Amino acid sequence: MTTANTQANKMVSAVPDFPENDGVALVIGGSGGIGRAICEKLAQAGADVVLTYRSNKAAADEVVEKIHQYGRSAASLALAMEDAANVAEVCDAIITEHGRIHTVVNAAGSHISMRFIGDIDPREFKRVLDADTNGFFNLIHALLPHMRPKGGSFVTISTTGLLRWPSKDALSVVPKAAIDALMTGIAREEGRNGIRTNTVALGLIDAGLFRKLIGVAYDDKYIEAAIRNSALKRLGTAEEVAEAVLFFASHRARFVTGQTLTLDGGYSL
Repeated sequence: MTTANTQANKMVSAVPDFPENDGVALVIGGSGGIGRAICEKLAQAGADVVLTYRSNKAAADEVVEKIHQYGRSAASLALAMEDAANVAEVCDAIITEHGRIHTVVNAAGSHISMRFIGDIDPREFKRVLDADTNGFFNLIHALLPHMRPKGGSFVTISTTGLLRWPSKDALSVVPKAAIDALMTGIAREEGRNGIRTNTVALGLIDAGLFRKLIGVAYDDKYIEAAIRNSALKRLGTAEEVAEAVLFFASHRARFVTGQTLTLDGGYSL
């Protein structure tokens, strides 16, 4: 290898994940198991982070402390996504404090009951749609005007349930279908402003809500069958989700938009 090639390779490898690095990454639901891994991965890659939580301030404070250990700035804020006024207020506060939000990761999701569609209570269906789908719309409505001048990236956590229907999981899949449609629309409409949108669609990940539902919605037989029917014969990890999110959010994916990465170990094949 010539000296020129060696120098060129060093220059390529030296490009940081967030080269402009002005402002912060905003992680919605950053206090959860998957959200925490995403926050830490972004911090390791050189981003300052603001994360939101719904009610568990103690868990959010733990994530903030961990980010500080990586030498990055961090803060946590309570947020009710279904409340458009609250979303706008929180976003304005972050912008006032940090100047810019360059990355938005939506890792939030409602705690749901696992039921067949015909057994879902209409009140719960509305509650979940308000928090998840309408909540995401509230977020993009508040942030698109802010992000247009300098561009930015949206990354959402979706589900492979849109590819292979998971029994009794409509309250997770249906809201994410609408969010995925919004992401596609934003990619098409806002690309001219340097705004990118990409999605990570998850199978069973051994973290977050999945762990809370073990013994409730997922018994050993269900989990064993899911592992057996996957190509890689195991569950995914929060770390693996965070790696995928980092790619989409970072400079490495600067020419990637409107895409979905399926992260399910080959379960949906």
